[in-house]
Amino acid sequence: MRSIFSGIDMMGKSIDEIAVGDTAEFTKTVTESDVYVYAGVTGDLNPAHVDEIYSRKTFFKTRIAHGMLLAGFISNVLGNKLPGPGTIYVKQDLRFLAPVPIGNTVTARVEVTGIDTEKNRLTLRTTCVNQDGVIVVDGQAQVMPPKKTKQ
Repeated sequence: MRSIFSGIDMMGKSIDEIAVGDTAEFTKTVTESDVYVYAGVTGDLNPAHVDEIYSRKTFFKTRIAHGMLLAGFISNVLGNKLPGPGTIYVKQDLRFLAPVPIGNTVTARVEVTGIDTEKNRLTLRTTCVNQDGVIVVDGQAQVMPPKKTKQ
């Protein structure tokens, strides 16, 4: 079977190409479809996410995105931008600080805070911020960036 990526360099940055302070971001407006697809894929049908009538009776007063959907935005940045393709997610700690109603725009951001060259590990601060600049998710990740192979 031939890869759709044949001939394309699909390797992210190696540990030698990364410095403390490097950052990358991904921004997306959370749609109703995003929430329903995530609920269907994971089976998380919590009515706070999928039932508007129920949600109106909660302290949120409307449906909110799954916290782990937002965590997926962080995974997007790690796997596609920094370090990028070939990255292995090792650990993630998260704190969910504020709800994200459908229609909010969220920016997931990662920032390199530590480098362990010997173990090929990066430590990164991971955040999601809404369109008003409010941090809605805060955490720390550890990843293994890809190793460059000699050509």
